[in-house]
Amino acid sequence: MGRRLTLAVERFPIAGTFTISRGSRTEIAVVVATITDANGIGRAECVPYPRYGESIESVSALIEAEAEAIAAGIGRDELMGRMTAGAARNALDCALFDLEAKLQGRPAWAIAGLPEPRPAITAYTLSLGTPESMGEAARTAAHRPLLKVKLGGEGDPERIAAVRAGAPDSRLIVDANEAWRPETVEANLEACLKAGVALIEQPLPADADSLLAEIPHPVPVCADESLHDRAGLDALAGRYDAVNIKLDKTGGLTEAVLLAREAKARGLSIMVGCMLGTSLGMAPAALLAGGADFVDLDGPLLLARDREPPLRYAGSLMYPPAPELWG
Repeated sequence: MGRRLTLAVERFPIAGTFTISRGSRTEIAVVVATITDANGIGRAECVPYPRYGESIESVSALIEAEAEAIAAGIGRDELMGRMTAGAARNALDCALFDLEAKLQGRPAWAIAGLPEPRPAITAYTLSLGTPESMGEAARTAAHRPLLKVKLGGEGDPERIAAVRAGAPDSRLIVDANEAWRPETVEANLEACLKAGVALIEQPLPADADSLLAEIPHPVPVCADESLHDRAGLDALAGRYDAVNIKLDKTGGLTEAVLLAREAKARGLSIMVGCMLGTSLGMAPAALLAGGADFVDLDGPLLLARDREPPLRYAGSLMYPPAPELWG
């Protein structure tokens, strides 16, 4: 029997509301690719992201278009040449990784040439809100060692100060999701410095971030929307101090491993991040946590319902995935 590709769209409720500078959501939708052959099953999920021109329909169509190639036994390296980076390739790449692990009886981290993963501290995300609501959320989460703070532009210095007051001992990352503007970026950077922020993600729009090469960085600045895969690294020179590697941007774990190595070789710090997904989406990214300076794989912690079996979390400590989940 040849390999068979199937896909499904699945929805999971968020615990409360998740808000960033682009809007709010109460549920997530993921596309799950499953590759079956006579001796095993591999599966993985991806999260289509409208910011990158993706939808459930477009990503599903891209995945389905590879059904014949999958049936013919295409591998991950060939897939890299056939598809561009993005959510669709991520689902197929990671499903192939999972299938390889099952067929070979070897963990995916070994197949990827990575060290054996160990438990890692993940950031916990605070949604965008008023300074008062974010300060209260910070107080509730103040026991967590690393918080990621969603910002929105106007009023961000007050939000940053409120979060710091609510969680005086937590390490802070802030994520502007491209919401800052040239006239406010330096004042916002100073507010982050005053609050002892460790990292600032994507302060300016990806098509208007050249200013970052011209101003000081009192706090390190991390590229998210400005970087997808290795092809974008040259454009970051002088602008960014770190990169956020997300598998839905890189188009899978295969490219993510290569991107992490190349970024490190260029002296960039590494964050391993995620779209808002289930444990199945976090599992492949968890293999990169050991080589990352920051880990932001808290997607399942923000959901009202997750997969079975889920990734194991003990507070903010994330454990490597069990083979029953992935890899």
